[in-house]
Amino acid sequence: MLKKIQGKLQTFSGAMMVPIILLVLVGFYVGIGSAFTNYILPEGSFFSNMFAMFTNLGFMFMNNLQVWFAVGIAFALAKKEKGWAAFAGIVMYMCFIRGLESMAGFHGWNATTTTIEALTASGYTPEAALTFNNLWGTSLGIFNYNMGIFSGIIAGLSASWIHNKFVDTQLPAMFGFFAGTKMVIIMVTVLSVPMAFVFYYVWPFVAQALAAITGFISNAGLFGTFVFGTLDKMLLPFGIHHLIAFPIEYSSVGGTMMIDGVVYEGVRNIINGQAASADALGYITRNFTTGRVLFQLAGLPGAAFAMYRCAKPENRKKVASLLIPAVFTLVLVGISEPIEYTFLFLAPQLYFLIYAPLCGLMYVIAEIFKISINGNALLFMIPNILQPQKVHAMSLIFLLPMTFGVYYFVFKGAILKWNLKTPGRGDSEMKLMSKKEYKERKEGLEIEDSLEQRIIEAFGGPENIESVTCCATRLRVKVSDDSLVVDDETWNQHLNAMGVVRGEKSYQIIYGVQVQSITTKVKDLLGID
Repeated sequence: MLKKIQGKLQTFSGAMMVPIILLVLVGFYVGIGSAFTNYILPEGSFFSNMFAMFTNLGFMFMNNLQVWFAVGIAFALAKKEKGWAAFAGIVMYMCFIRGLESMAGFHGWNATTTTIEALTASGYTPEAALTFNNLWGTSLGIFNYNMGIFSGIIAGLSASWIHNKFVDTQLPAMFGFFAGTKMVIIMVTVLSVPMAFVFYYVWPFVAQALAAITGFISNAGLFGTFVFGTLDKMLLPFGIHHLIAFPIEYSSVGGTMMIDGVVYEGVRNIINGQAASADALGYITRNFTTGRVLFQLAGLPGAAFAMYRCAKPENRKKVASLLIPAVFTLVLVGISEPIEYTFLFLAPQLYFLIYAPLCGLMYVIAEIFKISINGNALLFMIPNILQPQKVHAMSLIFLLPMTFGVYYFVFKGAILKWNLKTPGRGDSEMKLMSKKEYKERKEGLEIEDSLEQRIIEAFGGPENIESVTCCATRLRVKVSDDSLVVDDETWNQHLNAMGVVRGEKSYQIIYGVQVQSITTKVKDLLGID
């Protein structure tokens, strides 16, 4: 039962990663575009207008996150006909919020009657009027609940469920036009009505719960920061860490702030708003992301150096060839999984008992020293070069080498004391093997020339694979029969995987940044979209 729940959460978490490219572009377009329009180029010039257009694109992406989540989640969770599923996602979203607008209208609520002035005039106390007013907002010009990304998530999940249930529907010949994918769209519009009816009454209670979570985060201070940072890493191996990070980064759970007359929700959106503001003097320091600067630019490289130093002398060159590319990827683009998975499965106690709490501590230290910076990897810090007056991070001059030293000595001490089999300390995990040797030693598994063909065989062949997707670093596959899938050792030693996360008939194979090309080739071989 727990495996089944974990598998569904992993699938959902992976689906939430589909719109991530737009979230990355927001930081670049808003940060760089605003720097040129606010400080460098004269207003109204040709190039100033060009950069203003990029800034506007960034805000368009940010202000419509719920739309991207509705489309992305429906697309990712569909088992077939993914294009129709994405279409169903946007149809469901529009129908859903229009239904909420209709329900609100039946009860006399609209953009005019829910203003604070109108509510206080009708007998609400100022505090109650503010609370009730915060429930409402507009999306794509439609008045409805201010649900943020949750409205998109709800629409995407419901659309994908309807799609998977009705996509194979067959009808008599005279009604054949309405079968299959068209039946999906029909059912989406029909079921959006009861869904809007239910959520009209349910959402206020959900909003209260989210407000309570926000209150806890705000009032817990540094302890709350430590808990978030530690949990973020502890949930990573299970593939569900996005479930706690995304609400804080992109919804009101992470707090709200008014900047230049516009209310921004979520710490990442607030930082982007500050990047666009000519009057902002810095970025919020309690943002649940700056701690990553410490362990990504210094902590994990220190841990990698500790693993290198603890490896057997004859294995150190091999260890270096494994860790150096991982560290380079980490520092440049902030993808930490490749190096984390080099020790997670070999020494899980090192990951859960030492690494995760240390990362939580880094979030706390960054907050104590009030580090104000946009981005947590070198590539994403480029906008800071153009707006240096908003960066307050001089403490990094001594915090980065200190963090490197702490991780190095703590990791080295733990590896030696507990005799942990990190890379290079054992024999099998660092042994290099030719393809011919692998074919001879691995019985029962038919190996073809390409990695992607071997991956398909490792999952029990094409007939055992139900769906294939990926996130930033993981190949995500659902299968029909778990017993046909090879063991973790085979994945790690012979199929170039950095780690494996297993659910009930669902798998996440960690391949790092090259996973997108691997996924595309696997899909091509399987003939699926």
